[in-house]
Amino acid sequence: MKEFDTIAAIATPIGEGGISIIRISGNSALSVASKLFRSANGKDLMDIKPYTMRYGNIIDLENEEIIDEVIVSYMKAPKSFTAEDTVEINCHGGLISTKRILEVVLKQGVRIADPGEFTKRAFLNGRIDLSQAEAVMDIITAKTDLAMKSAVAQSGGRVSREIKVLREELLAMIAHIEATVDYPEDDLEEMTAEKTINDLNKLQERIEYLLKTAEEGKILREGLSTVIVGKPNVGKSSLLNLLTNENRAIVTDVAGTTRDVIEEYINMDGVPIKVIDTAGIRETDDLVEKIGVEKSKEKIEEADLIILMLDSSRELDEEDLKIADYIKDKKYIVLFNKSDLKGKLKKEDIQCLNSKYMIDVSVFNGEGIERLKEIIKELFFSGEIKSQEILITNSRHKDVLYRANDNISNAIEALKNTSAIDLASIDLRNAWSNFGEITGDTLAEDLIDKIFKEFCLGK
Repeated sequence: MKEFDTIAAIATPIGEGGISIIRISGNSALSVASKLFRSANGKDLMDIKPYTMRYGNIIDLENEEIIDEVIVSYMKAPKSFTAEDTVEINCHGGLISTKRILEVVLKQGVRIADPGEFTKRAFLNGRIDLSQAEAVMDIITAKTDLAMKSAVAQSGGRVSREIKVLREELLAMIAHIEATVDYPEDDLEEMTAEKTINDLNKLQERIEYLLKTAEEGKILREGLSTVIVGKPNVGKSSLLNLLTNENRAIVTDVAGTTRDVIEEYINMDGVPIKVIDTAGIRETDDLVEKIGVEKSKEKIEEADLIILMLDSSRELDEEDLKIADYIKDKKYIVLFNKSDLKGKLKKEDIQCLNSKYMIDVSVFNGEGIERLKEIIKELFFSGEIKSQEILITNSRHKDVLYRANDNISNAIEALKNTSAIDLASIDLRNAWSNFGEITGDTLAEDLIDKIFKEFCLGK
């Protein structure tokens, strides 16, 4: 365990609620809490047994005034989240009482925790590795049960175990190659090269399998960014309301009602879908609407999926074709809305887009919505969502795997030329180091700091 100063932060959301928790971690956590705590039966908090709770009051030492009645829990190092002595003060969930208790704690020489510092200490003290630490934040931000289950599995070391096996196998290969280089008189080069190439090919197959699940994993973690586009008044806002089962967007017969971007998450078989309703794309002289149209175009560039809505009761015009041409190089689904009315549009009217992903829908009666969900699965999950097969959900991990795979490919090329067998050892060491970036074993300190700064305060 490393030696750190004592830190504190509010570990629950700020606001009114039943309970708030002020977390203190570090060597002086218990002594600080003891100074401020007055037990109902007069017992000193320093006598508290680990992993128990005690009822009493927190006081302001300057005037002996009771701030709030509390329950204090104590976790003794190293069997705590941070692997340090940890005290949690459970008080009433109000803004004033919570902040006042934190203030009197800080007056005892305790420092306010940086974002993610409690989890960072758990990592630095060796209780969890970096991929498990990142999974803690994924648990907090999970939008669906499926995303939650994936994050919990990773926090339990699912990714770490796989990476550990890959690193151990690479280390054995490096040792074998270096033994060959150190003892050239034994004529082991050809045998070593052939066996190692075969082993590395198998290793790459496993990396490629992990990468294959990475795109699906990223969606599971961050949500599928889906933008609804089309001309004004074709039913975009009505579709958003239908998908979210609430009147999130204003729906009127007046073109241009939606002036800004509206975002909502929906749950599709456990996958979080971030649905973005945009302003209608058209030529306009209205300054506010023009800004909305520009924002719509920005969202299209950032999106994973575009849903183009067309009014099937009207014939195509130049604006419809401009939008279709704008999205043709992206993943898209075209919805012919108002299928309950007599249609004037045909799929063959839009020649620049694939008719395979065109659906007749009616946001009025819900027709075609289930087919929309099926096509989303086809486009991003090969028709079926298999969460148990998804290991990589983090974009950082995906990037590391790509770099490791490139280094292994370079090593294979070096091994094919036995005169350069020593170069293969360098490439494999780089790959071994790449894998260590996922668990935090070989990651630079400044990058580790950057990762934890993205965590919420108090975690």
